[in-house]
Amino acid sequence: MRIRGDHDALAIEGRLDVRTAADARSVLHRAVDHGRGDLVLDLTALDSWDATGLGVLMGTHRRAGRCGRRMVLRGVPAQLQRLLVATKLHRILAIEGYVPDLAEGLADDLSGPVLPVSAG
Repeated sequence: MRIRGDHDALAIEGRLDVRTAADARSVLHRAVDHGRGDLVLDLTALDSWDATGLGVLMGTHRRAGRCGRRMVLRGVPAQLQRLLVATKLHRILAIEGYVPDLAEGLADDLSGPVLPVSAG
């Protein structure tokens, strides 16, 4: 695992799991404590994670809230997005570019019957 960036924007690369959780937690909490405004975590290069890694993200989210900040996830891999939806954490976490209600509603609308549109 590698974390690059500053106190306002970080990119997490590689694995976020039980083996890397302590180091990741330390870096993320330090960023929360010393930054201002939104803390953006870019997860584009995150290869894998486990429940411990997810716990690190939730702990960082809670810490940011206590410090008057907001943690924003960017570039969330599709598999992690599905996990966040399944665990309902997408309702708690700020995920850039993700609108669950709109996306789910649109998918339902597109699967329905096609109706003719009158020009008049």
